[in-house]
Amino acid sequence: MRKRRQWKKNLFPLSIDELEKIIKSQFEKNTGTFPDLIFNTYTIQGERVAVFYLSHIINSDKLENSVLDPLLSSDKPWTNDSLLNEIPIGEVNTVNTLEDINKKVIIGDIFVYVEQEKEILAYTLIKKEKRSLEKAETESLVLGPKIGFTESIITNLNIIRYRIRSPDLVIEEFTVGDTIPRDVRVVYMKSIANQEDVNTVKQRIRDLDVDAIEDSIVLKQYLEDDQFNLFPQFEITELPDKFSYGVTKGKVGVLVENSPSGIIAPANVFSFLESTEDLYMRWQAGSFLRILRFIAMFFSIVITPLYVAVISFQYDVIPTKLLITVGQSRAVVPFSPILEALLLEFLIELLREAGARLPTKVGQTMGIVGGIVIGQAAVAAGITSNILLIVVSMSALASFTTPSYLLGTTIRIIRMPMIVLAGIFGLFGLMWAICFLVIHLLRLTSLGRPILTPLYPLRLQDFNKVFYRLPPDYTTKRVEAYRPKNLKRFSKKEATKKRDIDE
Repeated sequence: MRKRRQWKKNLFPLSIDELEKIIKSQFEKNTGTFPDLIFNTYTIQGERVAVFYLSHIINSDKLENSVLDPLLSSDKPWTNDSLLNEIPIGEVNTVNTLEDINKKVIIGDIFVYVEQEKEILAYTLIKKEKRSLEKAETESLVLGPKIGFTESIITNLNIIRYRIRSPDLVIEEFTVGDTIPRDVRVVYMKSIANQEDVNTVKQRIRDLDVDAIEDSIVLKQYLEDDQFNLFPQFEITELPDKFSYGVTKGKVGVLVENSPSGIIAPANVFSFLESTEDLYMRWQAGSFLRILRFIAMFFSIVITPLYVAVISFQYDVIPTKLLITVGQSRAVVPFSPILEALLLEFLIELLREAGARLPTKVGQTMGIVGGIVIGQAAVAAGITSNILLIVVSMSALASFTTPSYLLGTTIRIIRMPMIVLAGIFGLFGLMWAICFLVIHLLRLTSLGRPILTPLYPLRLQDFNKVFYRLPPDYTTKRVEAYRPKNLKRFSKKEATKKRDIDE
């Protein structure tokens, strides 16, 4: 406790020799050695001035041109006031404690101290290495903007500011991590976002007591309502247009330094099946694709367990001609339907994981050739039936239609226990698994709001924004389930009014 008080104690005024001894001893105590710590002392018009920084993370060109050149070319002694007037570059702060110095030096600040002054000046001149703007890797679009977030939070904020040119946009700054501090930004529309949601997100960020946050996806797991739940409760996106779209709907966005993904909250199960591409199409096509994804998600979960249940117990529901074909294909298979299905699902997961980890071109070849060759070989060897191979392939194909990778992974995982229950108890086990899944989702929340909204609680007025689309002139209100401050988007009367060109 005494050491902590010394960290927060005002160090100044003191001599430059004393300051150098304190700074170097502090870094040597923490790391043993710190070769990139530069501490230089200059004498200008009889006045001693110290400049220290970490050389590997500062912008050396700005240091030379904007700080050292005007500092050393002065024909009068320096003071803090004259430094602020003559060298007003970037962000500059005054600090006077060892704690503040340690926090700022590791994020790229340059410190200038005039001997016997009561404070030290800290100029932010960090050198940020970042990749150029590129297409998003995990979320591909046919229509609409292709640009994706980068690891630079400044670049990401610039993109969001450019897309949402409104003084109503609020960006609040936080720092998370005790050992490795990381910048976090909370983004929302002040006149639209529900204040309770905003306060909840900010409070959860403030309450975090962790040593480091590696990525926004890790932060999302800390902020979610239930950390033990398999289903994602917040959206993750690499697309600035999807992030902006969520914010303008009244949701709260979170960006993290060194992460190419943004968090959007609150969310519901159906928002993971939405794509901004739906907005760029005609409303009929957008509705069709959205409904297709809902059907594909249900199909991906149910089709393989349904096959196992029917073949194992309720084979009398299969038409006679098809039953003969199924019997012939399974005649040489030595395994029970449940083991056969689990074996194929495991094989599909191996191919999927191998394709994801290999280089792009090799991974694509691995997925296509491996699936065809191994599938045909398995059928020829009598390890599996060709009908089950078709069923499992269709289930895997349906899972790929989900825009959210996190939800797609969840679907693949819950399919396994459903196959086991269907193989043991038949259709009764499958129905029990579906009921359990629905009850589980009824209890799940995102920022305290039911994740099955607008189905539960039932909000028919939100169906046209979740399950299908209407013409743009008729989407006059925002989603009521998120309880935005301003529910109305525009006047329907003015939007649908027909005007001639000469009016």
